[in-house]
Amino acid sequence: MRRIVSVSIGSSQRDSKAVVTVCGEKFSIERIGTDGDMQRAVDLIRELDGKVAAFGMGGIDLYLQGGTRRYILREAKQIARAAQITPIVDGSGLKNTLERRAVETLAKQNPDMFRGKNVLLTCALDRFGMAQALQDTGSSMLYGDVMFALGLSVPIYRLKVLQWVVTVLAPIAVQLPFSWLYPTGSKQEKSPDKAKYAKYYDWADVICGDYHMIRRYMPDDLTGKILITNTITPSDVEFLRQRNVRELITTTPNIEGRSFGTNVMEALLVALLNKPLAEITPDDYNRMLDRIGFEPRREVLGQELKIQP
Repeated sequence: MRRIVSVSIGSSQRDSKAVVTVCGEKFSIERIGTDGDMQRAVDLIRELDGKVAAFGMGGIDLYLQGGTRRYILREAKQIARAAQITPIVDGSGLKNTLERRAVETLAKQNPDMFRGKNVLLTCALDRFGMAQALQDTGSSMLYGDVMFALGLSVPIYRLKVLQWVVTVLAPIAVQLPFSWLYPTGSKQEKSPDKAKYAKYYDWADVICGDYHMIRRYMPDDLTGKILITNTITPSDVEFLRQRNVRELITTTPNIEGRSFGTNVMEALLVALLNKPLAEITPDDYNRMLDRIGFEPRREVLGQELKIQP
């Protein structure tokens, strides 16, 4: 049995382990959080390097993507360099394939989920494939990158505008401490700042993106809303149920009650493909996804909002 390990700078309270059989091969899948400690993440990767089939790098992206341009995060690069033998991935390969496919599948199954609806994507730069797919669904989009990453109340409603903003802000943002951009460690368990962006949550019919970013400013009442996200634990499901979320959709499958992050699933595919990381293409990922048959997890949590006549 081969071992997949996601080393995350997120909270250790979210650690999990499961055994799965994929394409006839058994894998141990494990998520280990370092509570925001970057050096501990580096040390753990060095300790396990060459002893596991593939690493996922959790809680942080290696780079942000705006259109065809990539901007490497300074602190993420230090973590990735710790793996000298075992391949390490941050989930970006699947965000551009699996998440794009998930939106396309949902839109095909139920076009009215998006068509004519208001959709909030908390951050397009860390899941540009999803952003592009959502743009083609006939929905009204709000890209929250500047709000959710930089804390500035600047909503962006067009992808082309976001790409222009990225060329100005991204070179600066990737040099900042990552904890300024994204909740790490115990910050992932903090109570949400409910008031800051409540009007945008209220505006949205569908809310998409990284779960911790969505939770960071989540109001108490999300009656009738659909959430499309990942990295969901059973306690997260209950948290969303208490806030009256109508339906939870995760782009990664349900494994023993949890939807692991895209970095974990990408590490699994890398192990299955068994070829040098630099040679793996989006077509490789898509062929493997077709073979495995990953489908979005859909879970109805509450009743659909009824509009009284």
